[in-house]
Amino acid sequence: MYGLCGCCWALRPRYKRLVDNIFPEDPEEGLVKANMEKLTFFALSAPEKLDRIAAYLSERLTRELNRHRYGSAGATITRTSWCDICSPVCLWSRYVCIVMEAMEQLLLACHCQSINLLVESFLSTLRLLLEADKPHLHILATNSFVKFANIEEDTPSYHRSYDFFVSRFSEMCHSDHHDTDVQNKIRVSGIRGLQGVVRKTVDDELQVNIWEPRHMEQIVPALLVNLQQHTHDSSESPAEQTEVCFRELLGRAAYGHITNAIRPVLIHLDSHGLWKGRGFAVQCFKIIMFSIQSQHSHLVIQQLLGHLDANSRSPASVRAGIVEVLSEAAVIEATGSVGPTVLEVFNTLLRQLRQSVDYQLTGFYDNTGKHQTTSTEEKTLQDAVIKTIGSFANTLPIYQRSEVMLFIMGKIPVPGIYPVLGSPNAGFEGSRMIQVMLLKSLLQVSESYESHNLLTALPSSFLEPLLSFTLMEDPEIRLLVLSILTSLIDRQQNATRLDTSRVMCDVSMLELKEDRCCRQDNLFIRKHAQHLYRHVYLTCKEESSGRGHYQALITLLAVLSVELANEEVWVDLIRLVLALQELALSNHESLSVFNRCGIHAVCAAFLNLLALLGPPPPLHLHVTQVIESRRKNTPHLLPEEVFRDTPSLPKDELQVDEACLFDQSKMCEALTGSSYSTHAERLNTPYTPQLTDEDRLSKRKSVGDVISLQIDIDPECRPDTKQHPQTEQITFQTLKSAVENRGSVEQEERRKRMQVVEKFQTAPFEEIAAHCGARMSSLQSKLDQVFHLVIRPPPSPSGHSPPRSTPLYEMKFPDLCVY
Repeated sequence: MYGLCGCCWALRPRYKRLVDNIFPEDPEEGLVKANMEKLTFFALSAPEKLDRIAAYLSERLTRELNRHRYGSAGATITRTSWCDICSPVCLWSRYVCIVMEAMEQLLLACHCQSINLLVESFLSTLRLLLEADKPHLHILATNSFVKFANIEEDTPSYHRSYDFFVSRFSEMCHSDHHDTDVQNKIRVSGIRGLQGVVRKTVDDELQVNIWEPRHMEQIVPALLVNLQQHTHDSSESPAEQTEVCFRELLGRAAYGHITNAIRPVLIHLDSHGLWKGRGFAVQCFKIIMFSIQSQHSHLVIQQLLGHLDANSRSPASVRAGIVEVLSEAAVIEATGSVGPTVLEVFNTLLRQLRQSVDYQLTGFYDNTGKHQTTSTEEKTLQDAVIKTIGSFANTLPIYQRSEVMLFIMGKIPVPGIYPVLGSPNAGFEGSRMIQVMLLKSLLQVSESYESHNLLTALPSSFLEPLLSFTLMEDPEIRLLVLSILTSLIDRQQNATRLDTSRVMCDVSMLELKEDRCCRQDNLFIRKHAQHLYRHVYLTCKEESSGRGHYQALITLLAVLSVELANEEVWVDLIRLVLALQELALSNHESLSVFNRCGIHAVCAAFLNLLALLGPPPPLHLHVTQVIESRRKNTPHLLPEEVFRDTPSLPKDELQVDEACLFDQSKMCEALTGSSYSTHAERLNTPYTPQLTDEDRLSKRKSVGDVISLQIDIDPECRPDTKQHPQTEQITFQTLKSAVENRGSVEQEERRKRMQVVEKFQTAPFEEIAAHCGARMSSLQSKLDQVFHLVIRPPPSPSGHSPPRSTPLYEMKFPDLCVY
């Protein structure tokens, strides 16, 4: 019966007759639209027939494929929409096109509740086309899948799988067809197919999880290959389509999917050696950072940091490439913090600096000694790390930048204070190199630091160890410290406007921004100013100072005078400069002629700038006279001559006339009668650096600014005569013996402390309690004596002493009143 019905067309089921009617006698005429409308109406009227209609269409397509009816050679198709997907020279099967067009119209016409009856047959039909060996059929199937992906479905499907399509579309992205045009079309189709898979599955939790590693490991490399090998020639180029698809993929990634999406990128860059230079890796991660949601940016940073640690024993070029990508990613990710573990980011980067220094010293970047590296490559990496530290610091709020600076300062190796950061085999040179690298990193952070008061910008925990580096012998370290201090103090960005190579005649050209000191700045002056002046003075005593050091000193002093603009600070700076002038004239210091000329140039440049900023005209007149005298007689004492590449200096000892020196009495007289009068008298007291602070590098103490100690002898022996207090004369030998004996005194105090600690650790509790009770009773008796002498009743007008009242501390209170 069924065979008879199959032979007799009139006895065939109606849906089959309707399907057969959509095919024309001449395939070039295309789909019969009138009959297609009848088929669509039937499908909508009887949705339970959809699965049979789809199965029969699939059967017709399979029949055409098996018969290899791909049309006649050279047929030019210009009639239907299918012609837009290929060039006229391609051989298209009209019957295949008609089947796919009919299925697409049914998909678009059917309601969402009944679409599942059609989808399975539709997807199986696409599989047949994708498994064929004809490129134009692959393109045809991809276009149909993209249209299907754009259809929104309300009814969930629990058994639908897209694994085959992910695999096949990814394979199309790697097409190596001999014809370049065909190859590009196949790759573009594969990219669009992957985009369709993402759209269809990413928002449906009941569909296959496209973010699983097995899918991402196919999709991401397929996209990166096309992004890498092609250029953006047109909107239909593989690179253009890849970027659109890649951005859409990452834009749809949720918090838990970022890791799975980024890991294949890192593996691809490792496998193809694409970290070197500023090329593809930077471009790729720029796309990633701009595409993902901003609140997920720190996950990408963490992935890169972990990958950097994993490649710590890779060549320097690879590590430098990863660090460069980190730097670019940090600039883009400027909307918030770099993640919950901010200090861990900087800890990783500082660890890379330490390892790079070790590799540079040993010449190998592995423990086996087989893989060599060069100093040039490691220095390139170090510069990239320092730049990246600055980039990360720019993304942080102000309070976190302050924490980062303290964190970096704690990592800098200082003998006797902080542990050495380098490896045990690095030695002194390794510690010095690490110091330089970390100070450069600190300079990068400080250049982006903005603070409203210096007390916050330079706390004691940061300023003291920083100033200790000005006492080191390495000139590069001292120059970095001066630059860091200048960048932190210079809140108005005046340092860039200063010209330290010559004496300025018109300060208005500099357009300096002045600001009055706030309360916190005044506290900073009282607390740290003398400490800062001391280290400026000691820096000038270093013989290894060069032109850069003296220019940095001029900038630092100028910034101090502008940022802390008040009379007290300016008078102190004038005293400091006069002391530097005396230092340059002193014969006790082993300074070269260049050092002495450099110090004189610093004094001239700063006093000229200070005189132009605000002090009274007489001071400006005196400074101008001295500078003009130097121009005529001793030009080597001015910045224009000293800071040249080849300065002409005296060959013999430096001789300076009085007319070429700044006179302390004239400057004091110039300030008298102005707003500086209250502080002008201080100029008569020469500045002496406070050398009583502990030298953090040598652990020595020096004594300066000695004041005679007056000791009264028996003040009550002669109450009726005028007392003449006897003074103990302090001689040099006395001071010398005091300094020498201080070591033994400190040892004795340390021994006593150790005894006390040992007693409290080993003695029984009863003995410790008795000892403390005895001390308390002794203290109480002393307090009673003091209270008896201090607390006395007021004298009575009648001359009779009033009865003694019971002191408050002797009163006995009831137990209920005591708690």
